[in-house]
Amino acid sequence: MAGPVKGPASYFPSIEATYGRPVAEWQALLREQRSQNPGVRHSEQVAWLKTEHGLGHGHANALVAATRAEDDA
Repeated sequence: MAGPVKGPASYFPSIEATYGRPVAEWQALLREQRSQNPGVRHSEQVAWLKTEHGLGHGHANALVAATRAEDDA
């Protein structure tokens, strides 16, 4: 039996409910941005989600952290 979801993924249900888009869409946007600008920093992607898409800091940070962790694995 799996335990509770921990780390950045624990924010995913709230992100989907709050912003009405699946996490996969947010991750696709982040990956597209990173492919166009490979040097973009974590903090720059968080700021972009906040200013361009209206996400709160915690939600933006969780998305960036989880996406980068998947991509870097």
